[in-house]
Amino acid sequence: MIARLCWLALMLLHVPPALALVRPAQLVAMYGLDPASSTFVLMQHRAALFCVVVVICGWAALRPEARPLTSVTVGISMVSFLAIWLAAGMPVQLRVIALADLAGVPVLLLAAWLALRGQSA
Repeated sequence: MIARLCWLALMLLHVPPALALVRPAQLVAMYGLDPASSTFVLMQHRAALFCVVVVICGWAALRPEARPLTSVTVGISMVSFLAIWLAAGMPVQLRVIALADLAGVPVLLLAAWLALRGQSA
């Protein structure tokens, strides 16, 4: 049950940026992007990738055999953003995203630990 809750929490964490795929105006609200810019298109694609993260977290919540690969995938997504954010000098505009990922890392670590030790519930 704990593992399932971890995966559902991680899924919910990634829903807001995923919604930008179907609600592009959210990119303007969240990041102040110009809809005519190429960065806007790139960020919409990023939203599609977050849809993948949402789907696999939901899958991992239901299917224990998906949890090891989901742990790696979500780990790469979250940790790489944090590393890039740090390397970029911790831009203030992205602080909320960084804090959300930082809050999710312990949940991910618990979920991954449970997955790798074979916890199925």
